[in-house]
Amino acid sequence: SQGEISPNYTKHKHIPVAVLFHSERNTRHGPVFTQEPSDSIFPLRSEDNKVFINCKAKGNPVPHYKWKVDGRYIDMDLNYNLVEGNLLINNPHATHHGGVYQCIATNVFGTIISREAKVQFAYLQNFSRKPRNTVSVREGQAVVLLCGPPPHNGEIKYSWVFNGRPSFLLQDTRRFVSQRTGNLYIAKVEASDVGNYTCVVRNMMTNATVYSSPTPVVLRRDAVMGEYEPKIEVQFSETLHVTKGSSVKLECFALGNPVPSITWRRTDGNPLPGKMKINHSNGVLEIPYFRPEDAGVYECVAENSRGKNVAKGQLIFQSMITHNANLQWECRASGKPKPVYRWLKNGEPLVLEVRMTCGRLAVSRINLLDSGMYQCLAENEHGAIYASAELKVVASSPDFSNSPVKKSMLIQRGGEVIMECRPHASPRASISWRRGGEFLKDSTRYSNSRNGTLRISNISESDGGRYTCVARNPFGTSSSTGTLVVKEPTKITVPPLSVDATVGESIVLPCEVCGDSSLDPTFKWFFNGKLIDFNRQDHFEMIGGSAGDLMVRNIQLKHSGKYVCMVHTVVDSVSAAAHLIVRGPPGAPEGLIVGEITDSTAQLSWESGPDNHSPVTTYSIQARTPFSIGWQAVRTVPDSVPGQMFHATVIELNPWVDYEFRVVASNNVGVGEPSMQSKQIRTKAAVPDVAPGNVSGGGGRRGELVIQWEPIPEELQSGEEFGYVVAFRPLGTSTWKQTVLASPDASRYTFRNDSIPPLSQFEVKVGVYNNEGEGPSSHVVVVYSAEEEPSEPPSRVWTRTLSASEIEVYWEPITQTASSWKIIGYEVLCWEEGMQESDAEMVRVTDPAALLSGLKGSTVYLISVRAQNSAGAGPSSPAVNVTTKKPPPSQPPGNIEWNLTNSKIFLSWEHVKAMGNESEVTGYKVSVVSVIEESLKTKTSEIVTFSVSRKHGSLGIRYQSRYSHLVSSRIAPTETNISLVRKRAGVYAL
Repeated sequence: SQGEISPNYTKHKHIPVAVLFHSERNTRHGPVFTQEPSDSIFPLRSEDNKVFINCKAKGNPVPHYKWKVDGRYIDMDLNYNLVEGNLLINNPHATHHGGVYQCIATNVFGTIISREAKVQFAYLQNFSRKPRNTVSVREGQAVVLLCGPPPHNGEIKYSWVFNGRPSFLLQDTRRFVSQRTGNLYIAKVEASDVGNYTCVVRNMMTNATVYSSPTPVVLRRDAVMGEYEPKIEVQFSETLHVTKGSSVKLECFALGNPVPSITWRRTDGNPLPGKMKINHSNGVLEIPYFRPEDAGVYECVAENSRGKNVAKGQLIFQSMITHNANLQWECRASGKPKPVYRWLKNGEPLVLEVRMTCGRLAVSRINLLDSGMYQCLAENEHGAIYASAELKVVASSPDFSNSPVKKSMLIQRGGEVIMECRPHASPRASISWRRGGEFLKDSTRYSNSRNGTLRISNISESDGGRYTCVARNPFGTSSSTGTLVVKEPTKITVPPLSVDATVGESIVLPCEVCGDSSLDPTFKWFFNGKLIDFNRQDHFEMIGGSAGDLMVRNIQLKHSGKYVCMVHTVVDSVSAAAHLIVRGPPGAPEGLIVGEITDSTAQLSWESGPDNHSPVTTYSIQARTPFSIGWQAVRTVPDSVPGQMFHATVIELNPWVDYEFRVVASNNVGVGEPSMQSKQIRTKAAVPDVAPGNVSGGGGRRGELVIQWEPIPEELQSGEEFGYVVAFRPLGTSTWKQTVLASPDASRYTFRNDSIPPLSQFEVKVGVYNNEGEGPSSHVVVVYSAEEEPSEPPSRVWTRTLSASEIEVYWEPITQTASSWKIIGYEVLCWEEGMQESDAEMVRVTDPAALLSGLKGSTVYLISVRAQNSAGAGPSSPAVNVTTKKPPPSQPPGNIEWNLTNSKIFLSWEHVKAMGNESEVTGYKVSVVSVIEESLKTKTSEIVTFSVSRKHGSLGIRYQSRYSHLVSSRIAPTETNISLVRKRAGVYAL
C-alpha cells in the first residue's frame, strides 16, 4: 500500500501472498497525493489578483490532473489555469469562484480524488454611520459595550479606542475585549472611564480596518454601586471538540465589585501544562498543539471578597479508531453526525462484486485485474475526507540488480562479518550461500539467518575468498558474489601513560600502532569524552609524523582528565586511555568566618579549597582597611599557619578600625587565589598608644608661644572623641600648664601672653586621648617664644633710575651683631608723589637691593625700606625722592629700503625725531632674521638683534655652517644707512 493518510484516519492492510505494496523510487506505481487542497479563505487584493489552490501527487509515470468545483469539472479558460497540479484562479470574484474544489490525479495505473476543500474569500464591510446611544452607569457598576461588527468573512481582530487616542485601550483585570463577540467588558466603572468608546475591527487577511461610531459613557450621580459577588459574563462552551495539533483559546471574564480575580484549573487535579499561555490578566487561556493528554474539564474561577463564581467546559479530543481483518482493508473516521463511507477505484465507485461493509473493503481471489488506486471516502453533512492506497499484483524471479552482495569486504583477523543478501523477488526467495563451489552449512562459526544474512565469527586468514548468495523462487534462480579480504588487526604498541604535570609545563602523550601495512590508520584524540579540535584548541597539537602523539602545551588546571587515543582503519578501531593529573597552585579557601574580636586581635576560621593535586603547605592572612593601599599581609598566631590548620588569630591590629580579611593558600607549586573577603568588622576601642611626633614650635608675634606637631592618623586614634593634650612650662620651672584640643586634625597651638619675654625658652610636650582614656605624650622639647619686631629702619637708602619704568633701590643691611633680631627680609614701599604711604606698592626681598618695575615715565616716586623678622616688620626708613626717565621714542623708523651688493645688503631709513615728552634718539637697533637652508624641504630661522650708533659704516654677516656671526657697532642717530648680508631686517630707534 502506498499513499498518504489523512490525520483523521488510520488504516490497516493485510497483504496476501503475491500481492506487494512498496514504494521504491524507480518502481512504476499509481498516483499518491503528497499535497491536497485544504479549506482556505483568500484575500481579494487588487495588486495581486490571483489565488493558488495546491495539489500535488507522486506517481510513475507522472500523473496528470483535473479539477472539480461543486461537483462539476472545470474547463481551463482565462480564469482557470493549471500550474503543474495546482489550480490558479485569475481575477477571482467572491461570488463566482467560491465553492468546494477537488483535485483528480491520474496515470496508467489509476485515478485518485483529493479531499474536498471549501474556498472562500475574505472581506470586511463598513460600520453603519448611525450614532450610538449614550450609556449611563453608576460608579462601581459594571458595563458591557456592544461592538456589533459589520458583515465580514475571514479572521478578524477586535480592539477599542478611548476618546480618539492613537493607541488601543489596554486590557487588564478591570477591562476585557472578547475576540468572539468584539464586546468591551468593564468589571467596575471608575470616574476615569467617562468618555467616548469606538470599536475597531481589522480583517487579518485583507488588513482592512473599520471604525464604529463612538459610544458615549457618562456617570449617573444619583448613587454609587455597592459591592457584589462576581458574575461571569464571558465564558466558553460546555463541550468543545478539538482536533489533534490545533490551538484552542478559552475566554473567561467576570463583572463584580471589587474587581474579581480570574484563575484557571483542571477538575481532575492535574496541573496545567507548561505550554499553556494565560494572558490579558488571566482572561484568556490558550492551549497550543492540542494533544490527547490535554483533553478534560477546565474551570475558570472568578473571585472577590464578596464571593466567587465558576464556569467550566469539557475539551474532547477527536481521535481515530482502527481495526484489522484478514484479506481486507479497513478505514474508519469519527465525526458528528456519524460519517458514511464509499470506496472508489481509479476515481470511480467500486462495482458491486466487491464486498463493502461500512468502512471495510474485502477483496477476494486477487488477480492482476485488481491492480489500481483505491480510495476510502468518509462524509457527513459537514464535508468529506479521503484516504488512498495502491494495490499492485506482481510476480517476479529473484533480482539482484538493485541490491547486489557487497563486492569487497575488509575484516580483521579474529573479528566477525555479516554478509547481507536481499534480492527482489515475488514471492520471497529462499536463500543459500556457497564458497567457491561448496554450499555452506551452519556451524559454530557460520550461521545463515532466515532473512538471508550470513554471519562468520572468529575469522581466520583461511576464511578469505569469494562468497556467493543464491536466491530461488518458483519463477527462477539468481545469484550475487562478493569477496572477503582478511587483514591483520591493528594494535597500539606504545600507548599513552598516565602522568603528572605542573601548570605551565608541556608534555607528550604517545600513541604508536602496528598492523597491516596496506591499511592507513587515522588517529583521533578525545579529552574527557569530547573529540579534540586541533584547529580551535591552541594547547593541543598532534606530532610524530605517522604516529599519533599528542602534545599538550602550557598545561593549565582545566587540562586535567582522561585522554583517549583512538585509531581507526577501514576494518577495525582500537583505543588506549591515560589520565593527566595537573598540579597547580591551590584554589581559593572557602567559608571564611571572623570570630571573636578584641581591640587588636581577630579570630579567623575557614575551609580548604581544592589543592589542585599538590597539598597546601601554608596559609597566609591578608587584611584591608579604608586607610591601606590594597591588601596587606598581617601577623598571626601561629606566625606560619600550616596547611592542615584552618584557623588562626590575627594580631597587632589597630583599635577602632574597619577591617576586611582574606586567606591565601600556598603549596609547592605556588601561591593560589585568595578567598572571598570577609564581612567588614571593626576592632574594639582602646586607649591610644601612639604619641604625636615632630613636636616643634617658635615664631609668631610678640608675646606668643607657638607649638606644632604632626597629627595622629585616623587609623591610630583607637576610638571616638580623639584629641590632644598640650603641656608647656618655662625652662627651669616645675609646673606644667596644660590645654586640651578636641579636634583630631589639630596640629598647632598658640599661647598668647604679652608678658612673655622675646625668645624665651619653654619645655613642651603633646599627648593624646580618646573616650577610653589618656594615652602617651611626646618627648619634651625646648621651644622659643616669638621674638620682637625690629626697632630700627635700614640706613643709607639710595636709588638709581634705569629707564622710564624701572628704578633700582639700595640700602645698608641691618647686621645681626647690631641687633637682637633675626632679620629674614626687607619690605620696599613705593608710591607716587602726592599719594599716601598707605597706598604704596610693596616688594619683599631678602637681599639689600630691589628692582622696581612697571612704573610711569617722567614721574616722581617716594621710596622707603623696613626690615622684617618672624615677629613682623619694623619701622620704615625716611622716604627718598626719585624721578623716572622720559619714555622712549614712540614712532618707528620709516621708509626702510635695501639694496643687494655682492654678499651685502645696504639698508636705509628715515630719521626718527622724538616728541617733546620723549627721550632724545641716541641710536638705532637692527633685527635680522637669518634663514639657513639645510635641504630642499627643511628651513631653520634665526633672529639676530644688534644696535648701531656710529655715523658712517656698514655691518657684515658671514654665513658659516648653520649659524650667522654678527659684528656690530653704533650708528649715530643721523646715520640712516647700513649694509647687511641678508634681505629681511627690522630697524628700531633707541
